[in-house]
Amino acid sequence: MAKRIALQTFCDSRGKLTVIEEVLPFQIKRIFFIYGVDDSIRGGHRHHKTHQAAVCIQGRCVVKTDNNVEQREFILDRPDTCVLLLPEDYHSMYDFSSDAILMVFASENYDEQDYIFEPYD
Repeated sequence: MAKRIALQTFCDSRGKLTVIEEVLPFQIKRIFFIYGVDDSIRGGHRHHKTHQAAVCIQGRCVVKTDNNVEQREFILDRPDTCVLLLPEDYHSMYDFSSDAILMVFASENYDEQDYIFEPYD
C-alpha cells in the first residue's frame, strides 16, 4: 500500500535543503515532472513492476491510491513529504494548483508494457 514518508530537511537562516538519500526502497532509473495541469486527472494506472515516489516540489495536488484492499488520498503540499507508490497501487493525481510541480522518481525506465490501465473492480 502507498505510504507517506517525511524527507530529511535541514533548515537554517539561508533556507531549507531537503534530501532524498537512502530513503526510497528502490534505485532511481527515471525522473519526470508533471506541471501546467488544468483540471485534468493524471495517472489512472498501476504497474507490473515499477515503484514510484512522488513529491510535489511546488504547489499542491492530491494523489489517490487503490491497491484492491484499501483506498487512500494523500494531499501533497510540502516539498519535504513524499508518497511511495507500489506497483499494485492504482493511482490518480488531481486537484493540481496552478503552480504545482509534481516530481516523480521511478524504479524502472519507461516501458508501455508495464502499465495496467484497468482499475480494480
